[in-house]
Amino acid sequence: MWPPVWGGDVLLVPLYCAALLVTVCTVRHLLRQRRPRGFPPGPTGLPLIGNILSLNSTEQPHVYMTRLSHSHGEIFSLDLGGISTVVLNGYDAVKECLVRQSDVFADRPSLPLFLKMTKMGGLLNAKYGRCWTEHRKLAVSCFRNFGYGQKSFESKILEESFFFLDAVDTYKGKAFDPKHPITIAVSNISNLILFGERFRYDDNEFLHMIEIFSENIELATSAWVFLYNAFPLIGFLPFGKHQQLFKNADEVYNFLLRLIERFSENRKPHSPRHFIDAYLDEMEKNAADPNSTLSTENLIFSVGELIIAGTETTTNVLRWAILFMALYPNIQGQVQKEIDSVVGPNRIPSLEDRPAMPYTEAVLHEILRFCNIAPLGIFHATSRDTVVRGYSIPAGTTVITNLYSVHFDQKYWTNPEIFYPERFLDSGGQFIKKEAFVPFSLGRRHCLGEQLARMELFLFFTTLLRRFHLHFPHGAVPNLKPKLGMTLQPYPYLICAEKR
Repeated sequence: MWPPVWGGDVLLVPLYCAALLVTVCTVRHLLRQRRPRGFPPGPTGLPLIGNILSLNSTEQPHVYMTRLSHSHGEIFSLDLGGISTVVLNGYDAVKECLVRQSDVFADRPSLPLFLKMTKMGGLLNAKYGRCWTEHRKLAVSCFRNFGYGQKSFESKILEESFFFLDAVDTYKGKAFDPKHPITIAVSNISNLILFGERFRYDDNEFLHMIEIFSENIELATSAWVFLYNAFPLIGFLPFGKHQQLFKNADEVYNFLLRLIERFSENRKPHSPRHFIDAYLDEMEKNAADPNSTLSTENLIFSVGELIIAGTETTTNVLRWAILFMALYPNIQGQVQKEIDSVVGPNRIPSLEDRPAMPYTEAVLHEILRFCNIAPLGIFHATSRDTVVRGYSIPAGTTVITNLYSVHFDQKYWTNPEIFYPERFLDSGGQFIKKEAFVPFSLGRRHCLGEQLARMELFLFFTTLLRRFHLHFPHGAVPNLKPKLGMTLQPYPYLICAEKR
């Protein structure tokens, strides 16, 4: 018999149970928002949602976090809806954690978004353990064996650069948006490693997939996604930007499966032609191991992650590079003068020319520093309890590395808000490395494609400026504010490329 508080009305029972459940969940969530003892300080957040809205205000998250570091210190905390998060700002703090405690800060947080998208498998979002070790080792081996480790790979990049230049030349000096040809050109370098083939510039199906990847990069930083991580039950709502992200992911995964099936046809075991073959070889070799993490599903995740990591970042660096060369014609002229002097009129640039082209190297490095393509990288997590600068950080804590703050750290950079390539040159005009230059991050999770990206940037940039003079259409004023997402890309702009 029900207690008298229900007045015998059994229909009220579900309502009271629901109210009790909501109350329990709310109290539990509020308790999660309490900072652990010894945890880094941080700004006060709102009940339930914490500091989520602050990250989606008019101020960009990386800029907001850098500003907070001035009042809360280089290491502070944020409450992302009950998810206690530590933010690392400035070079010293980032190095202290990612290098000196590399194992501790090499994990990934088990956020609902990561669980939904890749089940914490694959490569980039894999937990720090066997899955990450197996996939990272295989990826590094394939990048070396099918990519930059091959003597002929430089010529393949140059061949793609010619396809790119020919695509640019079709506009005959008239204004065009360079995003499309750059995206396909850059992606094709990764495609050679992953699939053993390049895609045509008019392959609309592949371009559509790349555009979906790019859209998801933007959606991943929306308030809806932060709310989904804090309250996964909103995943049942039929609306919201997180639903578009999930829909896009399903479409991409189906397309990737078709690509994998297509490029694994006629495979000869133990004679891999590309990453797909090498992965399938490893799957077969470990088939009897019940603990192996190699699977068709993780292959799909890995291919997708490598495509987006190899395309989105380098594409946006080159888009910023073109924009800044048109914005600063004097800098463009100095780069072209150096190219002409070193390369001459009768041959094309090569990687061997890099040491003789310090100003060009300085310009590329300043673009990487100033534009901060991946300002917050991918979220890290602590693999075990640790102490940093007297703060106690429990295992499983989400960690954000603010690389933007590193590249604008006034301790290491003079007038960092100014675009100034000469900061990478010594008094004699020779290129110098800078310790606090970390566009590819640091530690165990640093970008495995760094060497490949550097090759692409130098060869695409120099071959483009060797052939064309870049300028904006008459009267055009570009928007220099970056378009926010997990990566910072320029808003669409038009450029004129006239043959020199």
